[in-house]
Amino acid sequence: MTTRRTVLGIAGAALAAMMTTTSAMAQEVTLTLHQFLPAQANVPKLVLDVWADRVEEASGGRIEIERYPSMQLGGSPPELMDQAADGIADVVWTVVGYTPGRYPTTEVFELPFMVEDARAASYAYWKMFQEHMENDEFADLKILGTWVHGPGMFHTNKPVVVPSDLEGMKIRGGSRLVNDLLTRVGAEPIGMPVPAVSEALSKGVIDGTTIPWEVTAALKVPELVTNHTEFDGPALYNLTFVLAMNKDRYESLPEDLQKVIDDNSGLAFSIFAGGTQADADGPARQIAVDLGNNIITVSEEDAAEWDALVNPIYETWIADMKEKGRDGQALIDEARALMAEYTSDMDTFAK
Repeated sequence: MTTRRTVLGIAGAALAAMMTTTSAMAQEVTLTLHQFLPAQANVPKLVLDVWADRVEEASGGRIEIERYPSMQLGGSPPELMDQAADGIADVVWTVVGYTPGRYPTTEVFELPFMVEDARAASYAYWKMFQEHMENDEFADLKILGTWVHGPGMFHTNKPVVVPSDLEGMKIRGGSRLVNDLLTRVGAEPIGMPVPAVSEALSKGVIDGTTIPWEVTAALKVPELVTNHTEFDGPALYNLTFVLAMNKDRYESLPEDLQKVIDDNSGLAFSIFAGGTQADADGPARQIAVDLGNNIITVSEEDAAEWDALVNPIYETWIADMKEKGRDGQALIDEARALMAEYTSDMDTFAK
């Protein structure tokens, strides 16, 4: 005899099976997002999570993005680009300079005193990526965003006011061009990815580091050194970033889900990412102020002494680019023109 309890049990089992099937149908794709910073750092929290959340929402739950901070999927930061290309991770965020010489055109935005506004540079970077890099240097990847951070500067265990103050100091650099800059101002460059900075400072392996303000909080830099040297006007240097996706993984998606990815990536996202990262400089700087640290600001006039020492990097870079079959001077001119073309009105579509 069929009892009411039996009927309810059968109905419940059927409902559970239907819900499981519906859930499986709703979530068609799971993408892994791999990067090198702790989850609570500014870029993961304010940029990458925002991007991932928007993609998930716009897909109606059909895309889930699993986020893996601090190299949790293994490897080291310089391996992230290969992880994306090889499909070890579906999406990665990384510093382009961690693979020196591999993506040389991006270095135009790393030249000393080249960039004054991160939004303008991120705008120019995406435009130049589409024109010069998409089908060349980055042909094996689906690039979702290109941007730069806010002004690069020094954080050191003794005051740095003029270039000669750096003589004999071991300073961490984040890219090939930054290491060249450090050599020219008298420092000994120590190349290392940014996650290694805290331990290197605490153990005295380095005397200071070059990074923008925004990442100092996550690395506890203001607690490890007490001197910070920033520059008025154009930045001493900048680093370039990409959000990159495995190309085969992207092309395997249904067209409507590719459109979700595309609609949340590209020019607007690049401006948003660069601007958001630069905006995080202020709160991070305030931490150093509240600790009573020594903040040195080099005026544009006094920066001329620095510029005289590092400006030859331009000639060297142009010569390097010529060997690679590229017109370095034309790229510099184009980058400057595009940065000048950018206006704050363009922020309206990068929210």
